[in-house]
Amino acid sequence: MQAAYITATGDPENIQYGELPTPEPGPTEVLVKVGAASINPIDTYLRSGAIAMPLEFPWIPGCDLAGTVEAVGSDVTRLKPGDRVWGSNQSLFGRQGTLAEYAAVDEEWLYPTPDGETDAEAAAGALVGITAHLGLFLHGGLRDGELLFVNGGTGGVGSTVVQFAKAAGAMVIATVGNDEKKRHCESLGADHVLDYHSPTLDDDIRAIAESNGGIDVWWETQREPTLERTIGMMKKRGRIIVMAGRDARPPLPVGPFYVNDLRLIGFAMFNASPDEQRVCAEAMNGWYVDGKWKPQIGREMPLSEAAAAHRLQEENTLGKQGSLSGKIVLTP
Repeated sequence: MQAAYITATGDPENIQYGELPTPEPGPTEVLVKVGAASINPIDTYLRSGAIAMPLEFPWIPGCDLAGTVEAVGSDVTRLKPGDRVWGSNQSLFGRQGTLAEYAAVDEEWLYPTPDGETDAEAAAGALVGITAHLGLFLHGGLRDGELLFVNGGTGGVGSTVVQFAKAAGAMVIATVGNDEKKRHCESLGADHVLDYHSPTLDDDIRAIAESNGGIDVWWETQREPTLERTIGMMKKRGRIIVMAGRDARPPLPVGPFYVNDLRLIGFAMFNASPDEQRVCAEAMNGWYVDGKWKPQIGREMPLSEAAAAHRLQEENTLGKQGSLSGKIVLTP
């Protein structure tokens, strides 16, 4: 099979494209003919060596995939050849990834692709969708009628948080960087979309949140959270969710934090069990069918351009270039 792979960690240019053996599925595994895979920031951290996990070289990056079942192992019970599936959690903890024509995936990490959803959409929504659902509901306890704020309402995670929060009946404030992204974010359902460059941004957020007594759930996507600013905008018993910024060390004003019964919640998608992630996947599939969620694709590229795709992701995640709305999707 053709695959994108590395033989040592390093820059995006370390990614090679060539032929590797097609994997054989183990007893509980499914061989998926990959129709699409997407790029996530964690893929670049693993490739670069910034996050240390066991890698067996040649190593194929990529967490997310969607495609068609080609063959199944002897103990597989839920899936059969010909089924369309999507999933995430590959390339982690020693597993091989998804940037290839075929991938062997344990059936516990795969879910049926809804009718009408393309492989590109399913792959684009995999990790960001599971992440958003875990953060909002398992960890954040978002409820109907609450007020949520999210930074970057058109990004991979941000656009998903907006749509899932609206599907759950919440009111959403989001920030974006320009008028085009403002219109896009409004089309996703956000109730209030603000320009994060505005000198009156914090006053505008407070004005919107005043009638609610503050913000119930603050979803922080920034790598350097400003907790002192955030805490001053929260409603009593509000929840602040962080899911980025491994090296961040922000000041925490303990007084206003504890006297308002606030909670600071950190989580990582890959800590969730297969059963916890399946709950997310089933809800995501239902919302897609009901027209309440559409994964956002920012760029589609051929698998052979995996190195360029990793570079583009890094420019936007680390370099804050702002040239990407939605996910990068690669197709074999």
